[in-house]
Amino acid sequence: MSNDTKVFEEKMKKSLAALEVDLNTIRAGRANPHVLDKITVENYGVETPLAQVGNITVPEARLLQIQPWDSTLLKKIEKAINASDIGINPTNDGKVIRLVFPELTEDRRKSLTKDVKKKGEDTKIAVRNIRRDAVDQFKKSEKKGELTEDDLKGLETEIQKLTDKSIENIDKIVDAKSKDIMSL
Repeated sequence: MSNDTKVFEEKMKKSLAALEVDLNTIRAGRANPHVLDKITVENYGVETPLAQVGNITVPEARLLQIQPWDSTLLKKIEKAINASDIGINPTNDGKVIRLVFPELTEDRRKSLTKDVKKKGEDTKIAVRNIRRDAVDQFKKSEKKGELTEDDLKGLETEIQKLTDKSIENIDKIVDAKSKDIMSL
């Protein structure tokens, strides 16, 4: 693979990684600590990720337990969870915070699956935009005389293969998450 396509390949990989991170935060009925990834708590004047202020465990399939290292943070953690968009009310017993994940209704599962597919489509659009930018750049290089017509055709073929592979991977990621949501 030529160095010319490496930059664009990295951009495509980053788009896929961002999709996976985004899908990990979707609550799918069973307890998943990743739903807390975007939540931060004010700790000594600094917004700190929830995972860095306490121990997060999954004692049961539909239960998350957060035990802060500093018990004075319990109220702040509870407030941060309530302010987030995860849709679960925390219970605070003075030592730990528990999040009970309710069973998902069929309608909610279908809605989540639609969200997952939309995120997948958005990522495909991003990958296609990367391909377009790459082809534009290659054509400009050819016009300047930096590439031959054969080089241009080879690079276009290479970037199309990368795009096809990325789209295939997006479909696999989306299908796996959709099956996960529907199988609960």
